[in-house]
Amino acid sequence: MKLGIVGLPNVGKSTLFNSLTKAGAESANYPFCTIDPNVGVVPVPDPRLGQLAALYNSAKITPAVIEFVDIAGLVKGASKGEGLGNQFLANIREVDAIVHVVRCFEDPNVIHVDGSVNPLRDIETINLELIFSDMEVLERRIAKTTKSAMGNKSLAKELETLKKLYAHLENGNLAKSFEPEDEDELTFINTLDLLTWKPVIFAANVSEDDLADDGASNEYVRQVREFAAENDSEVFVICAQIEQEIAELDEDEKKMFLEDLGLTESGLEKLIAASYRLLGLISYLTAGETETRAWTIKVGTKAPQAAGKIHSDFERGFIKAEVVNYQDLLDCGSYNAAREKGLVRMEGKDYVVKDGDVVLFRFNV
Repeated sequence: MKLGIVGLPNVGKSTLFNSLTKAGAESANYPFCTIDPNVGVVPVPDPRLGQLAALYNSAKITPAVIEFVDIAGLVKGASKGEGLGNQFLANIREVDAIVHVVRCFEDPNVIHVDGSVNPLRDIETINLELIFSDMEVLERRIAKTTKSAMGNKSLAKELETLKKLYAHLENGNLAKSFEPEDEDELTFINTLDLLTWKPVIFAANVSEDDLADDGASNEYVRQVREFAAENDSEVFVICAQIEQEIAELDEDEKKMFLEDLGLTESGLEKLIAASYRLLGLISYLTAGETETRAWTIKVGTKAPQAAGKIHSDFERGFIKAEVVNYQDLLDCGSYNAAREKGLVRMEGKDYVVKDGDVVLFRFNV
């Protein structure tokens, strides 16, 4: 999974990126201090892996990973060359979802590019720049397709879709509010990598005081939550500064630190949960002496396609899947004990893999 982080300058974007990835991107109290897209790969925390690895004496644990791409802060006019943001928007065209960091705290010591804190205005500023950037992409695509569409029905249909989408954006709408006519049109739009077509997770960046009640008493957070609900987006509340402190701690210290703040999970864990919900993702597990590993798949994925995540040969030569729920396996203490109790099932090609399934694939190529 790949997530792109966007936001205005000085909203806590690079601080959040640093804390999530421990990558040490420069973070300073002035606009445009991020001038190169920063990329960090983060393991997905999953306590099930350690438990299974202990059961199997696995030599290695391999978690699922998320790739974060952080770009320079966007400002009004970025799509027309203002600031440095637009030249980096290309770097987030291939992400699965966008994490939009929104400032929801007052601090006279941290400059706001527009002079005051106003989350809805800030969201609109970023959305407009993303819309303008998408319109540029469509303009180029329309010009190119127009030349080739004469006498080609398929391209003529694509051109019609491109023009409809362009008009939709021109009216100030996000691409994701456009309703495709049919499955073919939907498939085509998916290939365009439009920024405003992507799912969005809002990171409401609050002060430490607003963390304990998850921003419930913060008027700015309430506004962001309302906006997100109207636009089919996820929201999670975070204090980027606290996340940076958490990032420096080991697991035991982190747990104590979170407890002291009245929290049960870190911002990274909140973000991962929101991402999995928004993108409809789950993890199944494989375990053995060599390795215990998590594999990320879409909800509704059938066994052969899940096997294909490991290797295309597994999908091609799929025979069956031996499946046991990870908790049942742990409770029984061994795979053989789980099998004796009838908890290991043989599943065929139509089996839909579930979150927390421990799977052994049988295949023949």
